[in-house]
Parts: sequence; C-alpha cells; structure tokens
Amino acid sequence: MGEPTTMTEAEAKRATAAQPAPALTLSIVMPVYNEARSIEQIVERVRDVGLLNELDYELIIVDDGSKDGTREKLAALEKLPRVRVIYHEKNQGKGAALHTGFAAARNDFVLVQDADLEYDPQDIPLLLEPALAGRADVVYGSRFISGQSRRVLYYWHSIVNRMLTTMSNMLTNLNISDMEVCYKVMRRELLQKLKLREKRFGFEPEVTIKLARLKPKPRFYEVGISYSGRTYEEGKKIGWKDGVRAVWCMLRYALVD
Repeated sequence: MGEPTTMTEAEAKRATAAQPAPALTLSIVMPVYNEARSIEQIVERVRDVGLLNELDYELIIVDDGSKDGTREKLAALEKLPRVRVIYHEKNQGKGAALHTGFAAARNDFVLVQDADLEYDPQDIPLLLEPALAGRADVVYGSRFISGQSRRVLYYWHSIVNRMLTTMSNMLTNLNISDMEVCYKVMRRELLQKLKLREKRFGFEPEVTIKLARLKPKPRFYEVGISYSGRTYEEGKKIGWKDGVRAVWCMLRYALVD
C-alpha cells in the first residue's frame, strides 16, 4: 500500500473554498403607510426578483394604520405564498413598523424594503451578494456610489443627507456613503442584540450606530443601487424635522445610550 497523502495548507484552503456556501434565508420587512397607489405593484416587483425564487424567503408587510385603502388591498395580498401581513391599529411611524417586522422575522438575514417604489427590488441580488458570499454581516445600499439611474430631485436633501452620513461616520468610525438609505440587509441575530427605540425616521441613524457599536464589530459592506425618489406631491413623507431628529439620535445613541 502507498503512503497516505496529506493536503498542503493551500490545497486545504482551496478544498474548503470549493464547498458550497450555506443557503441564505431571508426575511424582507416592508413598512407601509397609506401606499394604496403602489402596494400591489411593489409586492409584485419583489415577487418577480428571480434570485428570491432560489432562496428560502418571506415577505413581511407591516401596515402602520393606513387609512387610504391600503389595508383592503393587503387583505388580498396576504393570501399570496410567502407573504405575511401584520396590522397596526394606529399609525406609530416607520421605525415602529420595522420593530414589529423584525420581531416577526424568522430567517437568518433581514432586508428592509420600502413600499413607495423609490427603491427597485431588482437591486436586491446586488445587496445580497456580499452576504451570499459569506463576506458581510451588514450590507447598505448607496444612492451616491451607484452607476445606476437616479432621479434628480432636491439639492438640499442631498446636502443634508451627506452631512448626516458624515456625522454618523465620525461617531462610528465607518466610511459609509449613504447612512439614510432604506435598503439595508442585516443578520437577524445582530438585530436581536439591539434595543431599538426610534419609532419614526430616526431608525436609520440609530440602527447604524448600534450595529457599529457591537462587539465584535459586524462586517459592513456597501453596494450601489438605483433610486427614483418621490416629490412631496407624490407622497414623500420625510421632512426637515426628521433631519433635526437624526442629529439628536446620533448624539444620544453614540454618546449616552
């Protein structure tokens, strides 16, 4: 009999790399408030993403007390496979809807998807790629590093967004280009470690700072995405008061809480 063969370290690494990565399971959480015009279309767009058909995923829609006919449309949509709908009896805010969705999520990763058609679900595979490859624990989309199309709208919104992102980066020692972006993918086990308080748009700076403060620090990645923002006449909800609140949230959660 011949001598037993042993792998070199390089061969062992290649053999390990050749093994298929564990299947990624995904919970998509969609907060909804008065989106009767877009809710059916956005749900259809999510369900049409080819990659999702290869994954174990669920779509959790949290209606935050809508009064414009959204709830009636959701009554039909929740009969679709992989779709779950949770109803808030009164409006509490985007952050509150996300808290409810996160608590209901069952899968390894959680992705936040807005219901207003500003973000294109065809970008979901881009967001999931670093997680699928096993490189990332948290993935943010970015409207500022993208080579994709972007609707041109409010100059001062972009300036304030960059200022808030810069402040967040200074407090977290991250180099994110778009902290306020909706599209975020996070390991559910990380979210379970966070005590999230913000019920409105303060969710974005709060979750960023609290994720960055975890030990060991999660692996953050960022990918460029397309963006088709709405005007206020079309239903945009965020305003200047939310920008002020974001500054307060960053100072509170980075320095106190």
